[in-house]
Formats: sequence, C-alpha cells, structure tokens
Amino acid sequence: MSSSRSNQPASFPLLNNIDLPADLRRLNDRQLPQLCGEVREFLLNSVSRSSGHLASGLGTVELTVALHYVYATPYDQLVWDVGHQAYPHKILTGRKDQLHSIRQKDGLHPFPWRDESEYDTLCVGHSSTSISAALGMAIAAERNQTQQKVVAIIGDGALTAGMAFEALNHAGDISPDMLVILNDNDMSISENVGALNNHLARVLSGKFYTSIREGSKKLLQGMPGIHHLASRAEEHMKGFVAPGIIFEELGFNYIGPIDGHDVNLLVDTLRNMRKLKGPQFLHVVTRKGKGYEPAEKDPIGYHGVPKFDPTLTSIPSKPALTPSYSQVFGAWLCEMAATDPKLMAVTPAMREGSGMVEFSQKFPDQYFDVAIAEQHAVTFGAGLAIGGYHPVVAIYSTFLQRAYDQLIHDVALQNLPVLFAIDRAGVVGADGPTHQGAFDLSYLRCVPNMVVMTPSDENECRNMLYTGHLLQQPAAVRYPRGNGTGCSFDEHMQQLEIGKGRRLRSGQRVAILNFGTLLNEVNETAEQLDATVADMRFVKPLDAALIDELASEHELLVTVEENVTAGGAGSAVGEYLQSRNSQVQLLTIGLPDAFIKHGSQTEIRQELQLDAAGLTQQINDRIATMK
Repeated sequence: MSSSRSNQPASFPLLNNIDLPADLRRLNDRQLPQLCGEVREFLLNSVSRSSGHLASGLGTVELTVALHYVYATPYDQLVWDVGHQAYPHKILTGRKDQLHSIRQKDGLHPFPWRDESEYDTLCVGHSSTSISAALGMAIAAERNQTQQKVVAIIGDGALTAGMAFEALNHAGDISPDMLVILNDNDMSISENVGALNNHLARVLSGKFYTSIREGSKKLLQGMPGIHHLASRAEEHMKGFVAPGIIFEELGFNYIGPIDGHDVNLLVDTLRNMRKLKGPQFLHVVTRKGKGYEPAEKDPIGYHGVPKFDPTLTSIPSKPALTPSYSQVFGAWLCEMAATDPKLMAVTPAMREGSGMVEFSQKFPDQYFDVAIAEQHAVTFGAGLAIGGYHPVVAIYSTFLQRAYDQLIHDVALQNLPVLFAIDRAGVVGADGPTHQGAFDLSYLRCVPNMVVMTPSDENECRNMLYTGHLLQQPAAVRYPRGNGTGCSFDEHMQQLEIGKGRRLRSGQRVAILNFGTLLNEVNETAEQLDATVADMRFVKPLDAALIDELASEHELLVTVEENVTAGGAGSAVGEYLQSRNSQVQLLTIGLPDAFIKHGSQTEIRQELQLDAAGLTQQINDRIATMK
C-alpha cells in the first residue's frame, strides 16, 4: 500500500465521486477492488493526521464496501458491533470530509451514533450488542412487513462475550430473517482468548481436517475436473468439521470461513445470502491492519493511534513526564505479586489499557484475561476469593456497569474480599458518552459492604490499592485516565485508616471537600477564595467526624467530584448533613445530569466548569446568594 500522504482529489478518482452508498452502487463489480484501495488509503491518511482507531478499520474495508454495495442502506439496516471497525462505514455514508474531526470536540463521534447519521442504526461503544439489537430490528421488520434486511457485523473479539451467545441462542429459536457476520480477525484490542477462539484455530489447522484434505488431493490427482470440484467441496468440509457445527447447532445456516479481503467474493456471497430465509451466519476471515504493513505486524499498537507519520515503520513514542495511573496500577500489581503468591489479577480483555502487560509477562500464573466478559470476570473473582485467593479485578468504570448484578449478588452480598481497580473514572475524553466513567461513585456507594476510595494523586492511589488489597471485604479504588501529578511515592506503602480523610488547608467561610484527582484545581480555587480544603479520600464510609468539624466552622461546604452529582459523593455528604439536621449550606459540584460528549479531557472539564476558573465561578455565584 502506498504511504503517500496526499489527500488531493486526483488521489481518489472513485471515492471522490461517492458521497453516499447509492453512489457506490452505480459502480460495476470490476471497480470495487480499486475503490477498496482508495478507501484504505483515505483512512490511513486521515487517521494519521487526526488520531483515532486505525487497525480495525483497515481490516474491514472490503467487507464494508461489499455490504453497502449489496444492501439497500439505509433502508436495509447494518448493525455494527463496537465501532472501531466502522470508520470505512463513516467514509462511505456521507462523512468522509469530516473524518479528520473524529474523536475531537464537536467533531464526528468515535463510534456509530444514531443522531449523526441515518446509516447508524445503533449507538455502540460497548461490545457484543449487535446481534441482540439486530434481532429486535429483524422481528420489527417482519411484524411491520417492510421487507427490510438486517445485518449484524460482530468482530474485534466481541463474540467472546456471553451476551452475543444469548442473542444467537434466541435468534436460532425464533428463526427470523437476519444475517450475522463474524469479522474474524483473531483480535480484540489484545489477542483474542478463550476456548471458542482456540477451537476455530485448532480445527482448521488440525490433523483430522488436514489429513482429509491431503488424502483427497492425492486420490484425485490426474482428475482435473473432479479435483476442481473437490477444492470447492473443501470449503464445505471446513464448515462441517470446524466452526460451522457450533452455529448450526444454535439454529443458523452457517457459511464460511471465506476471505474477507476478496471484495468480489464477498459481494457474490452476500448477494446469495440476501435471498435466504431464516437466520444466516457468515464467517469472514480478515486481517487487522490489512494493507498497511506496520499495522499488520503490530495490530495492538495500531489499534488506537495518535497523530503519526505513516511513512515511518512505527509510531514514535513520547516519554511521559509523569506515569499514568494505569502504569501506577501495573507497577503496584507487580510489587504486590512479588510478595503475595495468592494475588490473582483479572482483566476483561484490557491488558494494555489497564497497564497489565508487564504483570502478565512476569506473573503469568497469576494473570487471567477472561476476554470481553465483564460479568464472568467479577464472579470469577468471587470464586477466587472463596478459594482463599486475593483477586484484583482491573476494569474500566464504564465496563464495570456491565457487571453490576455480579458485583452486588456475587461479591458484596457475600462480603467477599475482591478488590476492584477501576480505571478511566470520570471524564475520559475522546471516546465520548459510551466510555465516560461518570456513574461509578453513584452505583457503588449504595451497595452494602463496599469500601469506595478516591485517590487525589498517584501516591494516594498506590496506598489505596494496598489498603484495599489487605481488606477482608469488597473494595474499590477509582482513578482517571491519563498521567498523574508527578508527586513522590512513599518509600513503603501505607495502609490507610478506613473512612478517614485529611485536612490540607484552613481558610474562612467556605470548606471544599475534594473527592478524587481534581485536588490541584481545588487547591488553586481555595487559594483564590481563602477556603479550607479537605481531601476526603473515602466516599464510603464517609469521614463523619471531619464533616461535622467542617460544618461547625464554615458557612458553606462545597463537594467536588468527577462523577455525576446525582447520587454521588456530594449526595452522600448531603444525606449525612440532613441526618444531623445541620444548618450549613451545601454546594455539590460534579458532572451534570447528561451524557458527556467527546473531546479532550481538558476541553470537557473546562466546559463543565471543573477547572479552577470554573470551580471559583460556581462557588462565588453561590456565595453571592447567601445572606
């Protein structure tokens, strides 16, 4: 593939004339390979200039072109799973001129988004939702007698989640007209793991299938006509002895696996399958990063990329001045495992994002990647705790939402010592509403037996992880995306007293109660207002004695958190003050009752008045109303 960065009209003679899929469908079949090359080049040029998800989209170019060529979108409905693989879909559905703005404030949404385009049928960001939604759409089309076709495209490891199999099982039972396409690239963000993935690879390369194939070739040598027929039959044999049997047993008509980078083969196959009745399953094999050699060699590194020069063979790394919170967690994990052989670390397919690469290499027997299966991850941790081990479940705030019942029923109800290391809490930035960690304080603090901690810097984070690890009950430490403050670490980790905050500054009239990593902004605000500052550390249990002390000395208490104010830390303080019949006034500052859009963390915090200037303004506005 060319590494040219030119984005001039002459570079894309076919793509420049395609604004919508209807334009694509005017091409003849022979032009489709050229169009795929142009889409791939356009995608590389655009994402390398603006940042975003790259490798997944490079792998789905031919599949996307074929789908929009065969199906009458948007009347026919495509349901993409996750959204990393949907950049070519955006290019072909009227958004190529805006692709450079993806993931940026006021730009294109990072994932398919219903409000953005009629071609986006489902808002996605969390995995494994496509088949369930497509099934509902297919039933609706059947009941409404619209003749619409519905296709779910699931890939990037999303078939490892139980929800996908729940939907497959249901669809096979009620037999609607729908197509499920497995975009099998052997990857999620990290490598796919799990028995199903291993089965697909094992059978296709196993002795049984290979012996049949090789024996047949020898038998039919010298018989060209029959040999050609046998090679065609070989694909059907694959489906019989390999993955097809799984999906056939679930009630689907299975076709595949087929080459997902042969656009004309895809078009022919989809044309045939579009006519079939009942639930259909097409297994398409693709390569993540296809057509761009560095991404093919390193699909993990090129999954999500910053701005980079595509003429280089790797993405230059910029050493951070301070470690990220994920790195702090990963280093703590290694340090603890060196002294605690019963520590067990669990992740739902987020080894890289959660900072666990080094741990997985140094302590492979204590590391478990359970694939994209958050519910299983939490209850698996509960089982480890029952067995006398010390599980640490590393999970993003937004993904822990998917395992809420397991957290309540399987961990908290039984008061099991499972530590939740909750990454990406608060504003996450470019991934937008589906990934903001806006709700964890609210949904955690209402659960009995939970201890909930909010570190204000990376040293506090390390000490809180240590504290939670030693507790004999469920505990959570929530920390944000991005780098820490650069503070120094205690020589030895400290076990904190549960439910005790710390007073950092004394001032007049106003006391600011900080929950989390906005402490620098809080301190700057306090200097301007001559306010008291308390770093509360714990959302549950609250430091009641410190709240009483601050309420008796000040006219206004202000809580600051990077969580929705509804039910969050500020609500907890308000409930406590009400129980004490306190007359002190309270201002709760945090995230609003709305889904937070995408943009950089700095931009979003400034817009939501969570920077020092915004905090000062909100507090001054409240002071102005006080008698």
